[in-house]
Amino acid sequence: MSNETANGKPVYGRILLKLSGEALMGALEYGTDPGRVQAVAHEIATVHARGVEVAVVVGGGNIYRGLEAAARGMDRATGDYMGMLATVLNALALQDALEKAAIPTRVQSAITISEVAEPYIRRRAVRHLEKGRVVIFAAGTGNPFFTTDTAAALRAAEVHAEVVLMAKNGIEGVYSADPARDPTAQFLPELTHREALTQGLEVMDATAFALCMDNNLPIVVFNMADGANINRILSGERVGTLVKT
Repeated sequence: MSNETANGKPVYGRILLKLSGEALMGALEYGTDPGRVQAVAHEIATVHARGVEVAVVVGGGNIYRGLEAAARGMDRATGDYMGMLATVLNALALQDALEKAAIPTRVQSAITISEVAEPYIRRRAVRHLEKGRVVIFAAGTGNPFFTTDTAAALRAAEVHAEVVLMAKNGIEGVYSADPARDPTAQFLPELTHREALTQGLEVMDATAFALCMDNNLPIVVFNMADGANINRILSGERVGTLVKT
């Protein structure tokens, strides 16, 4: 990752930020913590103020966690559609917090919910970004059996994002093994897409990862708990793990 340019411009002009639903959960067992949503919105606002075009894909795990018992034994496709609806709830909460911070924001949903969100239209999404609006992509890809990681990789490729920022909770980046289970796990500051695949490292799910590799999309896996990390990445500092071709 190069250093910030001499004129002070960020190293990336258009980013896609992948947020897990848990990033909005805070200390709650499940659901959405308003304080955490505001903190995430503030971090996005500081990035937006630097002239960076920001797209966001948000997961729904924080809400779906409360539905797991009801979904047990359910058809997989039905459960996945429930998860998509959960991401719409998170997208609306984040949109509200961003607009309260005076950041123009649009939610585009991959499933039709015309009363609360625009339909996903690639050219319209790109136009919003060009006009300085934050775009939140909700409802994953709109299809069951695909994760929000895959949605993040797909949307990043479609809108020509320069990098996918994978925000993690309390994890600094990619390790050679699960650091919670293996005390000898080593932190990996940089690796290639192919190295991550051959070593079976869990950067994102395999379908999403293959999309990033095929489209030469770099991925930065970083800790979202530090409120300054996105800005540090955009300033060219080495933060988390960089995965590139």
